[in-house]
Amino acid sequence: MIDYICCMQIGIIGLGDMGKLYAVWFAGAGYKVCGADMPLRFAELKNELEPKGVEVLLDGHEVARKSDFIIYCVEAEKIDEVVAAFARSTKFGAIVSGQTSVKHPEIAAFEKHLPQDTQIVTCHSLHGPAFSPEGQTLVVVRHRATDAVYAKALEIYKSLKSNIIEMDDYREHDRIVADTQAVTHMGFESMGSAWKNAGFFPWDNPAYAGGIDNVKILTTLRIFSYKSHIYAGLAILNPYAQKQVKYYAQAESELYKLMICENEIEFREKIYAARDFVFHESRTLLLLDDNIMKEFSLSDAAHKQKPNSHLSLLSMVYAWYKMGVNPYDNLICQTPPFKLRLGIAEYLFKNEEMLEESITTALYDKSIRGDDLEFHTAVHEWASIIGYGDLKGYKEHFEAAKSFFANRLNDGRDLSAEMIKRLGK
Repeated sequence: MIDYICCMQIGIIGLGDMGKLYAVWFAGAGYKVCGADMPLRFAELKNELEPKGVEVLLDGHEVARKSDFIIYCVEAEKIDEVVAAFARSTKFGAIVSGQTSVKHPEIAAFEKHLPQDTQIVTCHSLHGPAFSPEGQTLVVVRHRATDAVYAKALEIYKSLKSNIIEMDDYREHDRIVADTQAVTHMGFESMGSAWKNAGFFPWDNPAYAGGIDNVKILTTLRIFSYKSHIYAGLAILNPYAQKQVKYYAQAESELYKLMICENEIEFREKIYAARDFVFHESRTLLLLDDNIMKEFSLSDAAHKQKPNSHLSLLSMVYAWYKMGVNPYDNLICQTPPFKLRLGIAEYLFKNEEMLEESITTALYDKSIRGDDLEFHTAVHEWASIIGYGDLKGYKEHFEAAKSFFANRLNDGRDLSAEMIKRLGK
């Protein structure tokens, strides 16, 4: 069976960063691999990929016609257009997959345009192109495939040496990803927008000098170091994301109103109820190492740390409580930003002294109130853009914050990668 599978022709339609990563990896595993992108990139890609064993073709028709296993590696917002263009050339009985992070539009495009004899076993790599697939999480969704065909598809996916999570329903994938990616990214993006709007770099501010804050800063920079379309599609094209983003914005607003009214009794009730639900004693905790978190600072000076309300984390935990979501269940589709966010929230809520400082600071420390106002405003800006389904506005908002941090994005991505590696040991 393995010999037969290695004779299968794999075709990649869309040779962007992830498409190239997959093509080169499959070729290295011994498969025959071909691929195509836009015609204007043909010569460039041919020179880059053919020495690595990947045949570069002129267009998706040539790829679809000769390939037994076809992967569409294109943006979620363009998946319908691209599948419609090349579906009629699909080889009889081929297995078709997609690499979008949101499966609703992808499956709709496949169902609408692909021939009925096509088998659909799609996937989602929960990592960026800067990481090798080996050891990373790969979700495989069996949508329309016989047992024999599904077994062949799994063998191909296993050559990536990823940690494979199998699902039978693309809707379950999108529901989990709405939490692990869309809302997580929106939380970090809100921090970035808040710092940009306040006009300061957080690593220069004593209120952001702790280990938790290092994780917040580096993860925010990591997100803004990538392309806006990756996050826009996740947030706007996932039908579950809008609902969860709305919950997060409502949770943050509830807490912020109690803070400015200094309503301590109700504020504590909400925080403690959220703590007891999310960090129940039955949970297997992540237990991030504070000593490691403290090592990863972008600051050039030693700041005396000031108290921080950690409103972003209080809001996330309270939102999970309001939605009845156990984030530990969603670790099945974890990404580094989600695991870090859950990890620092856990660290805050399981440390009684730090949680008490956070509550007291949120309610009574006026020196941090301006920063919390900026965060409050940013959350609702992002929530409105996502709620309106405004892809263009999302990208513009993203690029505005990205340009503010431009000089430190590469540092942030490099340091965050090292931090992820260290905290994962």
